[in-house]
Amino acid sequence: MNSFETDIKRAVISMPFVVGIILEISILWVAGFDSDFFRMSIPVIATLPYSTAWLNDYESGYIKFYVSRTGIRQYIYGKILASAVSGGLVEVAGCAIYQMLKGNIGEKINLQLIFVSGMLWAVVSTTMAAWLKSRYIAYGGSFVIYYLLVILHDRYYDKAYIFYPYEWIEPKNKWVFDEQGIIILITGIMLIVVCIYNLLLRRCIERV
Repeated sequence: MNSFETDIKRAVISMPFVVGIILEISILWVAGFDSDFFRMSIPVIATLPYSTAWLNDYESGYIKFYVSRTGIRQYIYGKILASAVSGGLVEVAGCAIYQMLKGNIGEKINLQLIFVSGMLWAVVSTTMAAWLKSRYIAYGGSFVIYYLLVILHDRYYDKAYIFYPYEWIEPKNKWVFDEQGIIILITGIMLIVVCIYNLLLRRCIERV
């Protein structure tokens, strides 16, 4: 079994993943899809499943064992991919279960955009954990960045909608390639963040 297979199982079959789904359903039950409450919860819930996984390995000392079995490259990319996928899945699972429970399966939301947005914020949090070695920063850092982008758009740069997180999950403006344009943008940002994560975590591992 490779590193990603192991990591994705650890991420999805876990209490934080279940807690994330329950939180998502609870928020939607109270506020619905069109609320700021739901939108602002995305960068928090997406980070819950696996953003601090490597930090757990590092603090417990097991990182040496895992790296010796998988190699540095597989270890690094297994962690970031599992964090990204589980971050997207926890968002989509919560939304889908809420729709089924409420009988609103036909309600117009774009699960693909929600999935990709969840992936992005999970990757950002995982990278911040690698940088500062702090769970608090990992769980709260994405929210702070998300909130700042929202404030900058709403108060100062309302025409810069391509960097508006709300627009990424429910577009109101015309995009090149429509919704696929949003996915291309978010994927590009993720690739940049993953490269930064790779450099940061590689340095940490080499010092162990």
